[in-house]
This record gives sequence, C-alpha cells and structure tokens, in this order.
Amino acid sequence: MTTAQDPLDRQLIALLQANARAPTADLARRLGVARTTVVARLARLERSGVITGYTVRLAATEGEQGVLAYVNLAVSAKSARAVIERLSLLPELRQLAAVSGEFDYLAVLRAPTTQRLDMLLDEIGTIDGVIRTTTSVLLAMRVDRVA
Repeated sequence: MTTAQDPLDRQLIALLQANARAPTADLARRLGVARTTVVARLARLERSGVITGYTVRLAATEGEQGVLAYVNLAVSAKSARAVIERLSLLPELRQLAAVSGEFDYLAVLRAPTTQRLDMLLDEIGTIDGVIRTTTSVLLAMRVDRVA
C-alpha cells in the first residue's frame, strides 16, 4: 500500500538515501519545513510501505575493490538457460538482470584487475549462445543510493 509522493516526500527520501542517520531537525532545516512535518511524513512513508527500513552502507572491502563493469549481452533464446547457468559460475558476477531493448541481459562484474576483466570478457564471448556483448567500465560513481 504505497501513497502518492509529492516533491517534499521525494526530497526527504533523497536526503535519507544520502544519510539515513540524519537527525529530523537537520532534515527539516534542509527542507525548509518544521521538524514535526518531517516526523509526520516519515511516519506516513513508513506506514504506507514506501520506506521499509534504514540501512548502513559499508566502505569497499578488499574483496570489493577492483574494476566494476556493466556487460550487455545479446543471447540466443534457445541458449538462454545454458548461458545463465554458465555465467552463474563466474565468481566475479555480482548481478545478472533480464532487460528490455537491444540486449537480453545486463551482467554486473567486479574483477580485481583490468587484465582479469579482459579475460572474463573473452570467456563470456566464447559461451555458446552469446551473440554479442558491449561493456561499460565504471570510472566514477556520482550518486550511489543502493544499500
């Protein structure tokens, strides 16, 4: 049961995504509203299921450093299940999503080095059923609201 969000709700959510521990007084000051308004809005957003919890994002650990790449894959429909199974065996695979558009899947890979990423991309390209790939390497994260 979600409720309609107005611009103030969206601004409040964005501030919380940047810092879930921000005091309500600070949130109110940044939004230009009364603290009681923030408290009431938070309660409503929680009650309606828009906000389901608060979390902590940890700094990158040694296992999370390296090169992050987004790989678009065009896959033969008949081979899709086998391709997914083969990709699932790669320890560097962080996420695999079915997507709409020109490509069928989006894989998120984290490799320790560009050399390892290059080997992974070569390996992915040789999987039966993979028709074509394009890769984008993450250079810098400008906004990160994923916990």
